[in-house]
Amino acid sequence: MIRFFLYLGLSVLLIAQSALTLAHELPPAVKQKLQKLAIPESAIGIYVQEIGASQPMIAINADTAMNPASVMKLLTTFAGLELLGPSFTWPTILYANGKLIDGVLHGDLIIKGYGDPKLDLENFWLLIHRLRHTGLDEIKGNLILDHSHYDIPRGDPGEFDGQPYRTYNTLPEALLVNYRTSTIHFIPQPEKDSIRVIVDPLPESLHIQNNLRLTQGTCGDWQNLLSIEAFADKDSDKQFTIALNGSFSKRCGKQSYMLSLHDSAVYTRDLFKLLWRQHGGLFHGDVTEGVAPPGLVPLKTYYSPSLADIVRGINKFSNNIAARQLYLTLGTTSAGDNNISPATLAKSDAAVRQWLESKQLKFPELIIENGSGLSRKEQISARHMGQLLLAAFNSAVMPEFISSLPIAAVDGTLKNRFIDSPVKGLAHMKTGALNNVRALAGYLLDHKGRRVVVVFFVNHDKAGQSRSAMDTLVQWVYSRP
Repeated sequence: MIRFFLYLGLSVLLIAQSALTLAHELPPAVKQKLQKLAIPESAIGIYVQEIGASQPMIAINADTAMNPASVMKLLTTFAGLELLGPSFTWPTILYANGKLIDGVLHGDLIIKGYGDPKLDLENFWLLIHRLRHTGLDEIKGNLILDHSHYDIPRGDPGEFDGQPYRTYNTLPEALLVNYRTSTIHFIPQPEKDSIRVIVDPLPESLHIQNNLRLTQGTCGDWQNLLSIEAFADKDSDKQFTIALNGSFSKRCGKQSYMLSLHDSAVYTRDLFKLLWRQHGGLFHGDVTEGVAPPGLVPLKTYYSPSLADIVRGINKFSNNIAARQLYLTLGTTSAGDNNISPATLAKSDAAVRQWLESKQLKFPELIIENGSGLSRKEQISARHMGQLLLAAFNSAVMPEFISSLPIAAVDGTLKNRFIDSPVKGLAHMKTGALNNVRALAGYLLDHKGRRVVVVFFVNHDKAGQSRSAMDTLVQWVYSRP
């Protein structure tokens, strides 16, 4: 009997050691890809675990703190769904600071924002539409933008990579209208041997110089074949000119490029005037920043779409600014009060760490700078990202969370990935990309119907070439016995 138990104990030990060995081995096909790319194993972090299993099947450098790029949005959105709830909405409150007589406001209209991440063109149009329904026809005073709900540094939008006008560098604002974005649409017109350029919306303070040449060649990387220069006019730093030079192939079809040029007051002024006029309203003033006086009764409160809807945009299309706005909200909520001002990065960091602790998730290496992954400072280990995904799968908000992730070869940032693979439609995964960083993390349904968490980080100067290695791992997990 004693020998039996000794034999049984030895067998269990050998099995455990075998599993541990397996967890430290890369699939040969993945190893070959990395060797061919000259990416050392020391530059990767991998964690793979089947839902319900007690141990990972693969864990390579899993405890090393690494930059996850936009995969950090998984932490922000999961925390948001649990702390705020899928039905959470952001208010934007409009006040009449003056006498409102027969539809005429003899004073200022004040708009106070609370960080709505989706006050985009359509929703700002809807806000103005509903404001008109209050009976307000004419504004004699100014439009005052109240950003006081945020207490954060102004910051430099070009600090991250020297591209201050790119929309991914837009900084958070408590009242952020349409991400302060102008979208340039390029439409080939072969019959006229030209390219039609449309800017939407087109602010009064923006001018276009279209010097593009239409070509017949292949489309390729069309953005590198043209130059888009934005510069402030000499007479006013609030007036911008966009000069378009280079070539654009007719084979590209319609393409779009987004820029964020104006500060909040100028952008909102131009857009508000345009939409207010379209709704038949009159506005005689200017737009400035200020703070709503205490005691004013709201004229109208506009609510954002639900958080469940907003996290889909954050994860499927890797919306940096919406993720940053959501992250700032996490530190301003408590039971019975959803608008504890002001919002600060320190409050959000504390809220996330307290939430992780409540779920018995201890991530000592975790660094969160802004919650979007657009950072050189943010870090987390592959193991802890994997454990976060395992916890999300067992959460009450699991359906909303997983449905927010891009689907392989179907939508979002994975729309053109895994197209000719059996993984098509079976992987819900978030991608991440920065210079020298590539990341992929999410869920995969394998060929036997088993759900598996997969995390793959690469921090290396050749990370941009690592996609084939990542895809090979995902397909290996799908096909394994």
